[in-house]
Amino acid sequence: MSSPTHANSYYAASANDKAIRPQLTGEHHCDVCVVGAGFTGISTALSLAEKGKRVIVVEGSRIGFGASGRNGGQIVNSFNRDIDYIFNNYGDDIGQKMAKMAFAGSELIRHRIKKYNIDCDLKHGNLFAACNKKQFEELKAKKALWERHGHNELELLTADTIQNHIGSDRYAGGLLDKKGGHIQPLNLVLGQAKAFEELGGQIFEDSEVIRLEQGKPGKVVTKQGTVVADTIVVAGNAYMFGLLPEIEKKAMPCGTQVIATEPLPEEIQKQLLPTDHCVEDCNYLLDYYRLSGDGRLIYGGGTTYGARDPGKIESIIVPKMLETYPMLKDTKIDFAWTGNFLLTMMRMPQVGKIGDNLYYAQGYSGHGVTNSHLMGEILSDAIDGEMERFDVFASMPQYQFPGGRMLRIPYTAAGAVYYNLRDKLGI
Repeated sequence: MSSPTHANSYYAASANDKAIRPQLTGEHHCDVCVVGAGFTGISTALSLAEKGKRVIVVEGSRIGFGASGRNGGQIVNSFNRDIDYIFNNYGDDIGQKMAKMAFAGSELIRHRIKKYNIDCDLKHGNLFAACNKKQFEELKAKKALWERHGHNELELLTADTIQNHIGSDRYAGGLLDKKGGHIQPLNLVLGQAKAFEELGGQIFEDSEVIRLEQGKPGKVVTKQGTVVADTIVVAGNAYMFGLLPEIEKKAMPCGTQVIATEPLPEEIQKQLLPTDHCVEDCNYLLDYYRLSGDGRLIYGGGTTYGARDPGKIESIIVPKMLETYPMLKDTKIDFAWTGNFLLTMMRMPQVGKIGDNLYYAQGYSGHGVTNSHLMGEILSDAIDGEMERFDVFASMPQYQFPGGRMLRIPYTAAGAVYYNLRDKLGI
């Protein structure tokens, strides 16, 4: 039987670590078993190992196989729902506590990269690009909001000054977040996995979990082996496949598509993104793009609801890229791939505890790079008895999508069409 492989992406092709970890066989014992070797799982495992816990990670495919190894690679601060929304919908107490965590994920990523000398093409700065005047006014409000909560490394850009950063006339202005940035995401998770293993942790790949047995201790069961653990963490996100049906009902897998061009001449790179920041626009169905470490343009977007894999990714993404950069019409596309992330009804992460010793976190709704790293630290603290930050997330209600399994996709897609039309009309 052949071993599972990563998607045929630029990230997999440029991965620093292509070693395959062993399959779980026999019975193993540990303090904590983490199910899933993406950002959430590896961040949790590394944080626990730093505390001296005996941790085993069980992964159904490969480290970073899901969204963690396929995303746009952008370090974007805050949550899908921003701080003002949290205050308005969850109250001042939760709002204040969430505001303190809104920028912690990016800080943790940089700390890990420096501490463990992770080679993942870290570059600083991300741009929010406004496609119309309404969006530009919203970026003014975002800047004021974030500054009220202590984030002062922001610069508002007009339609003229944004062209110092983006070689396109599409935008009415923008906001530069100097605390944002971008990375090669698969190398980031692989680098943390290596650090975890150097601290004594174990990772088993090609070991799909078929059953969780709750109790004291709990059991994580695969076809070939079992892990007996005092505590279990489920971090499968969009790839859980029936392990915890009660929480899977509360979120919906969505697909996003990404392409990577051939390496571009340096003068073209400077023309496209003179300051080498990553970009995401402010549309509901947004585009995002950046330059890779070896000078490719990585361009993504094209959200699909219900995790459908489009047959021809280039046909979705290339027209978007050419709308921004018409000069790339003859540029070769070397890679095209898709991946699933998990969307929640309230667009906020879903975090909780089932029974005495099973924890879960899921549903970052497009903000997974920063939120998942933060969540790993929060889960680790909770397992170690420090519950304050965990309880903030766990206290927020978790709703199922309306319409049940059959209708949640068309309902959500219809909403996306409505908001996409508003973006085009600038209302």
